[in-house]
Amino acid sequence: MQRSSLRPRRTYNAARVDERHQPRSIDVAKDVEVTVTYYDGYVAQFDLVGLRQGCPRATCRNMRERGEGNCPRPDSPRPLRVEHAELHGAWGFKFTWNDGHDAGIFPLELLRQWQWHEGPQ
Repeated sequence: MQRSSLRPRRTYNAARVDERHQPRSIDVAKDVEVTVTYYDGYVAQFDLVGLRQGCPRATCRNMRERGEGNCPRPDSPRPLRVEHAELHGAWGFKFTWNDGHDAGIFPLELLRQWQWHEGPQ
């Protein structure tokens, strides 16, 4: 299993992200899951299929709202895999998936809410 870790920086400015939503670490097991550990000690784990299905991009969100599955598609590679993960500022991160999808920024606050509600809403 290939892993990568993203090391976010803590922000200290007027536009500061709520500490409950700031990650201490993000561990990406590229074939299995993403684990986010927040500064308050909360740990959230996401399986890759659930994360990919919950893409916050407007197009993906609209497909879910219409009842169309956005992932996996019939022609999607199996198993799903994260090819690349990167932080997007202090508030989110984005993935490049092996099915070619690389749009959609996952806000860290949204991921924590998903964990509380057991998936995207």
